[in-house]
Amino acid sequence: MKNKSVNFKNKPDSPASPLDATDRRIINALQYGFPVSDYPFQEAAASLKLSETELLERIKNMRENGLLTRFGPLYNAEKMGGALSLCAMIVAEEKFDKVAQQVNSFAQVAHNYERDHKMNMWFVLATQSIEEKQQTLEQIEQLTGYPVYDMPRQKEYFVGLFLNLEPVSQQAHDS
Repeated sequence: MKNKSVNFKNKPDSPASPLDATDRRIINALQYGFPVSDYPFQEAAASLKLSETELLERIKNMRENGLLTRFGPLYNAEKMGGALSLCAMIVAEEKFDKVAQQVNSFAQVAHNYERDHKMNMWFVLATQSIEEKQQTLEQIEQLTGYPVYDMPRQKEYFVGLFLNLEPVSQQAHDS
């Protein structure tokens, strides 16, 4: 099954530099949470035995190189009056890249993927209000010429996904 990211918001032509051991430690540690304090980066850096400056610089570099596409908190948009929806489109293959760029031009769009399915473009739409969500859906349809299938969440499930970035040989050594 095809599952290709079509995130053109990052630099698609710049090769991502590989993660070194420190970058992997940062990502592994911060997936579990981030300090809520007056100096959260200083606190996070200390727990990783880094300086605050080095932590900030490494996060910045990973973002700029496309190794991290997002760094920040996850908010429950609905509880704050916003709206969140999974959306799909049926896009002609020869127009897919152009439509993906058009869809991704909206700041409210995230996680846009091509799928091997009749509905071949899937993305998440997050807005500050239900009204803005409807307006954005209409604007996407108007810009692309394709209908958007809006599938708002009916029930929330929490999946505790942790991506361990330590090499397999290191994981076996630590066991």
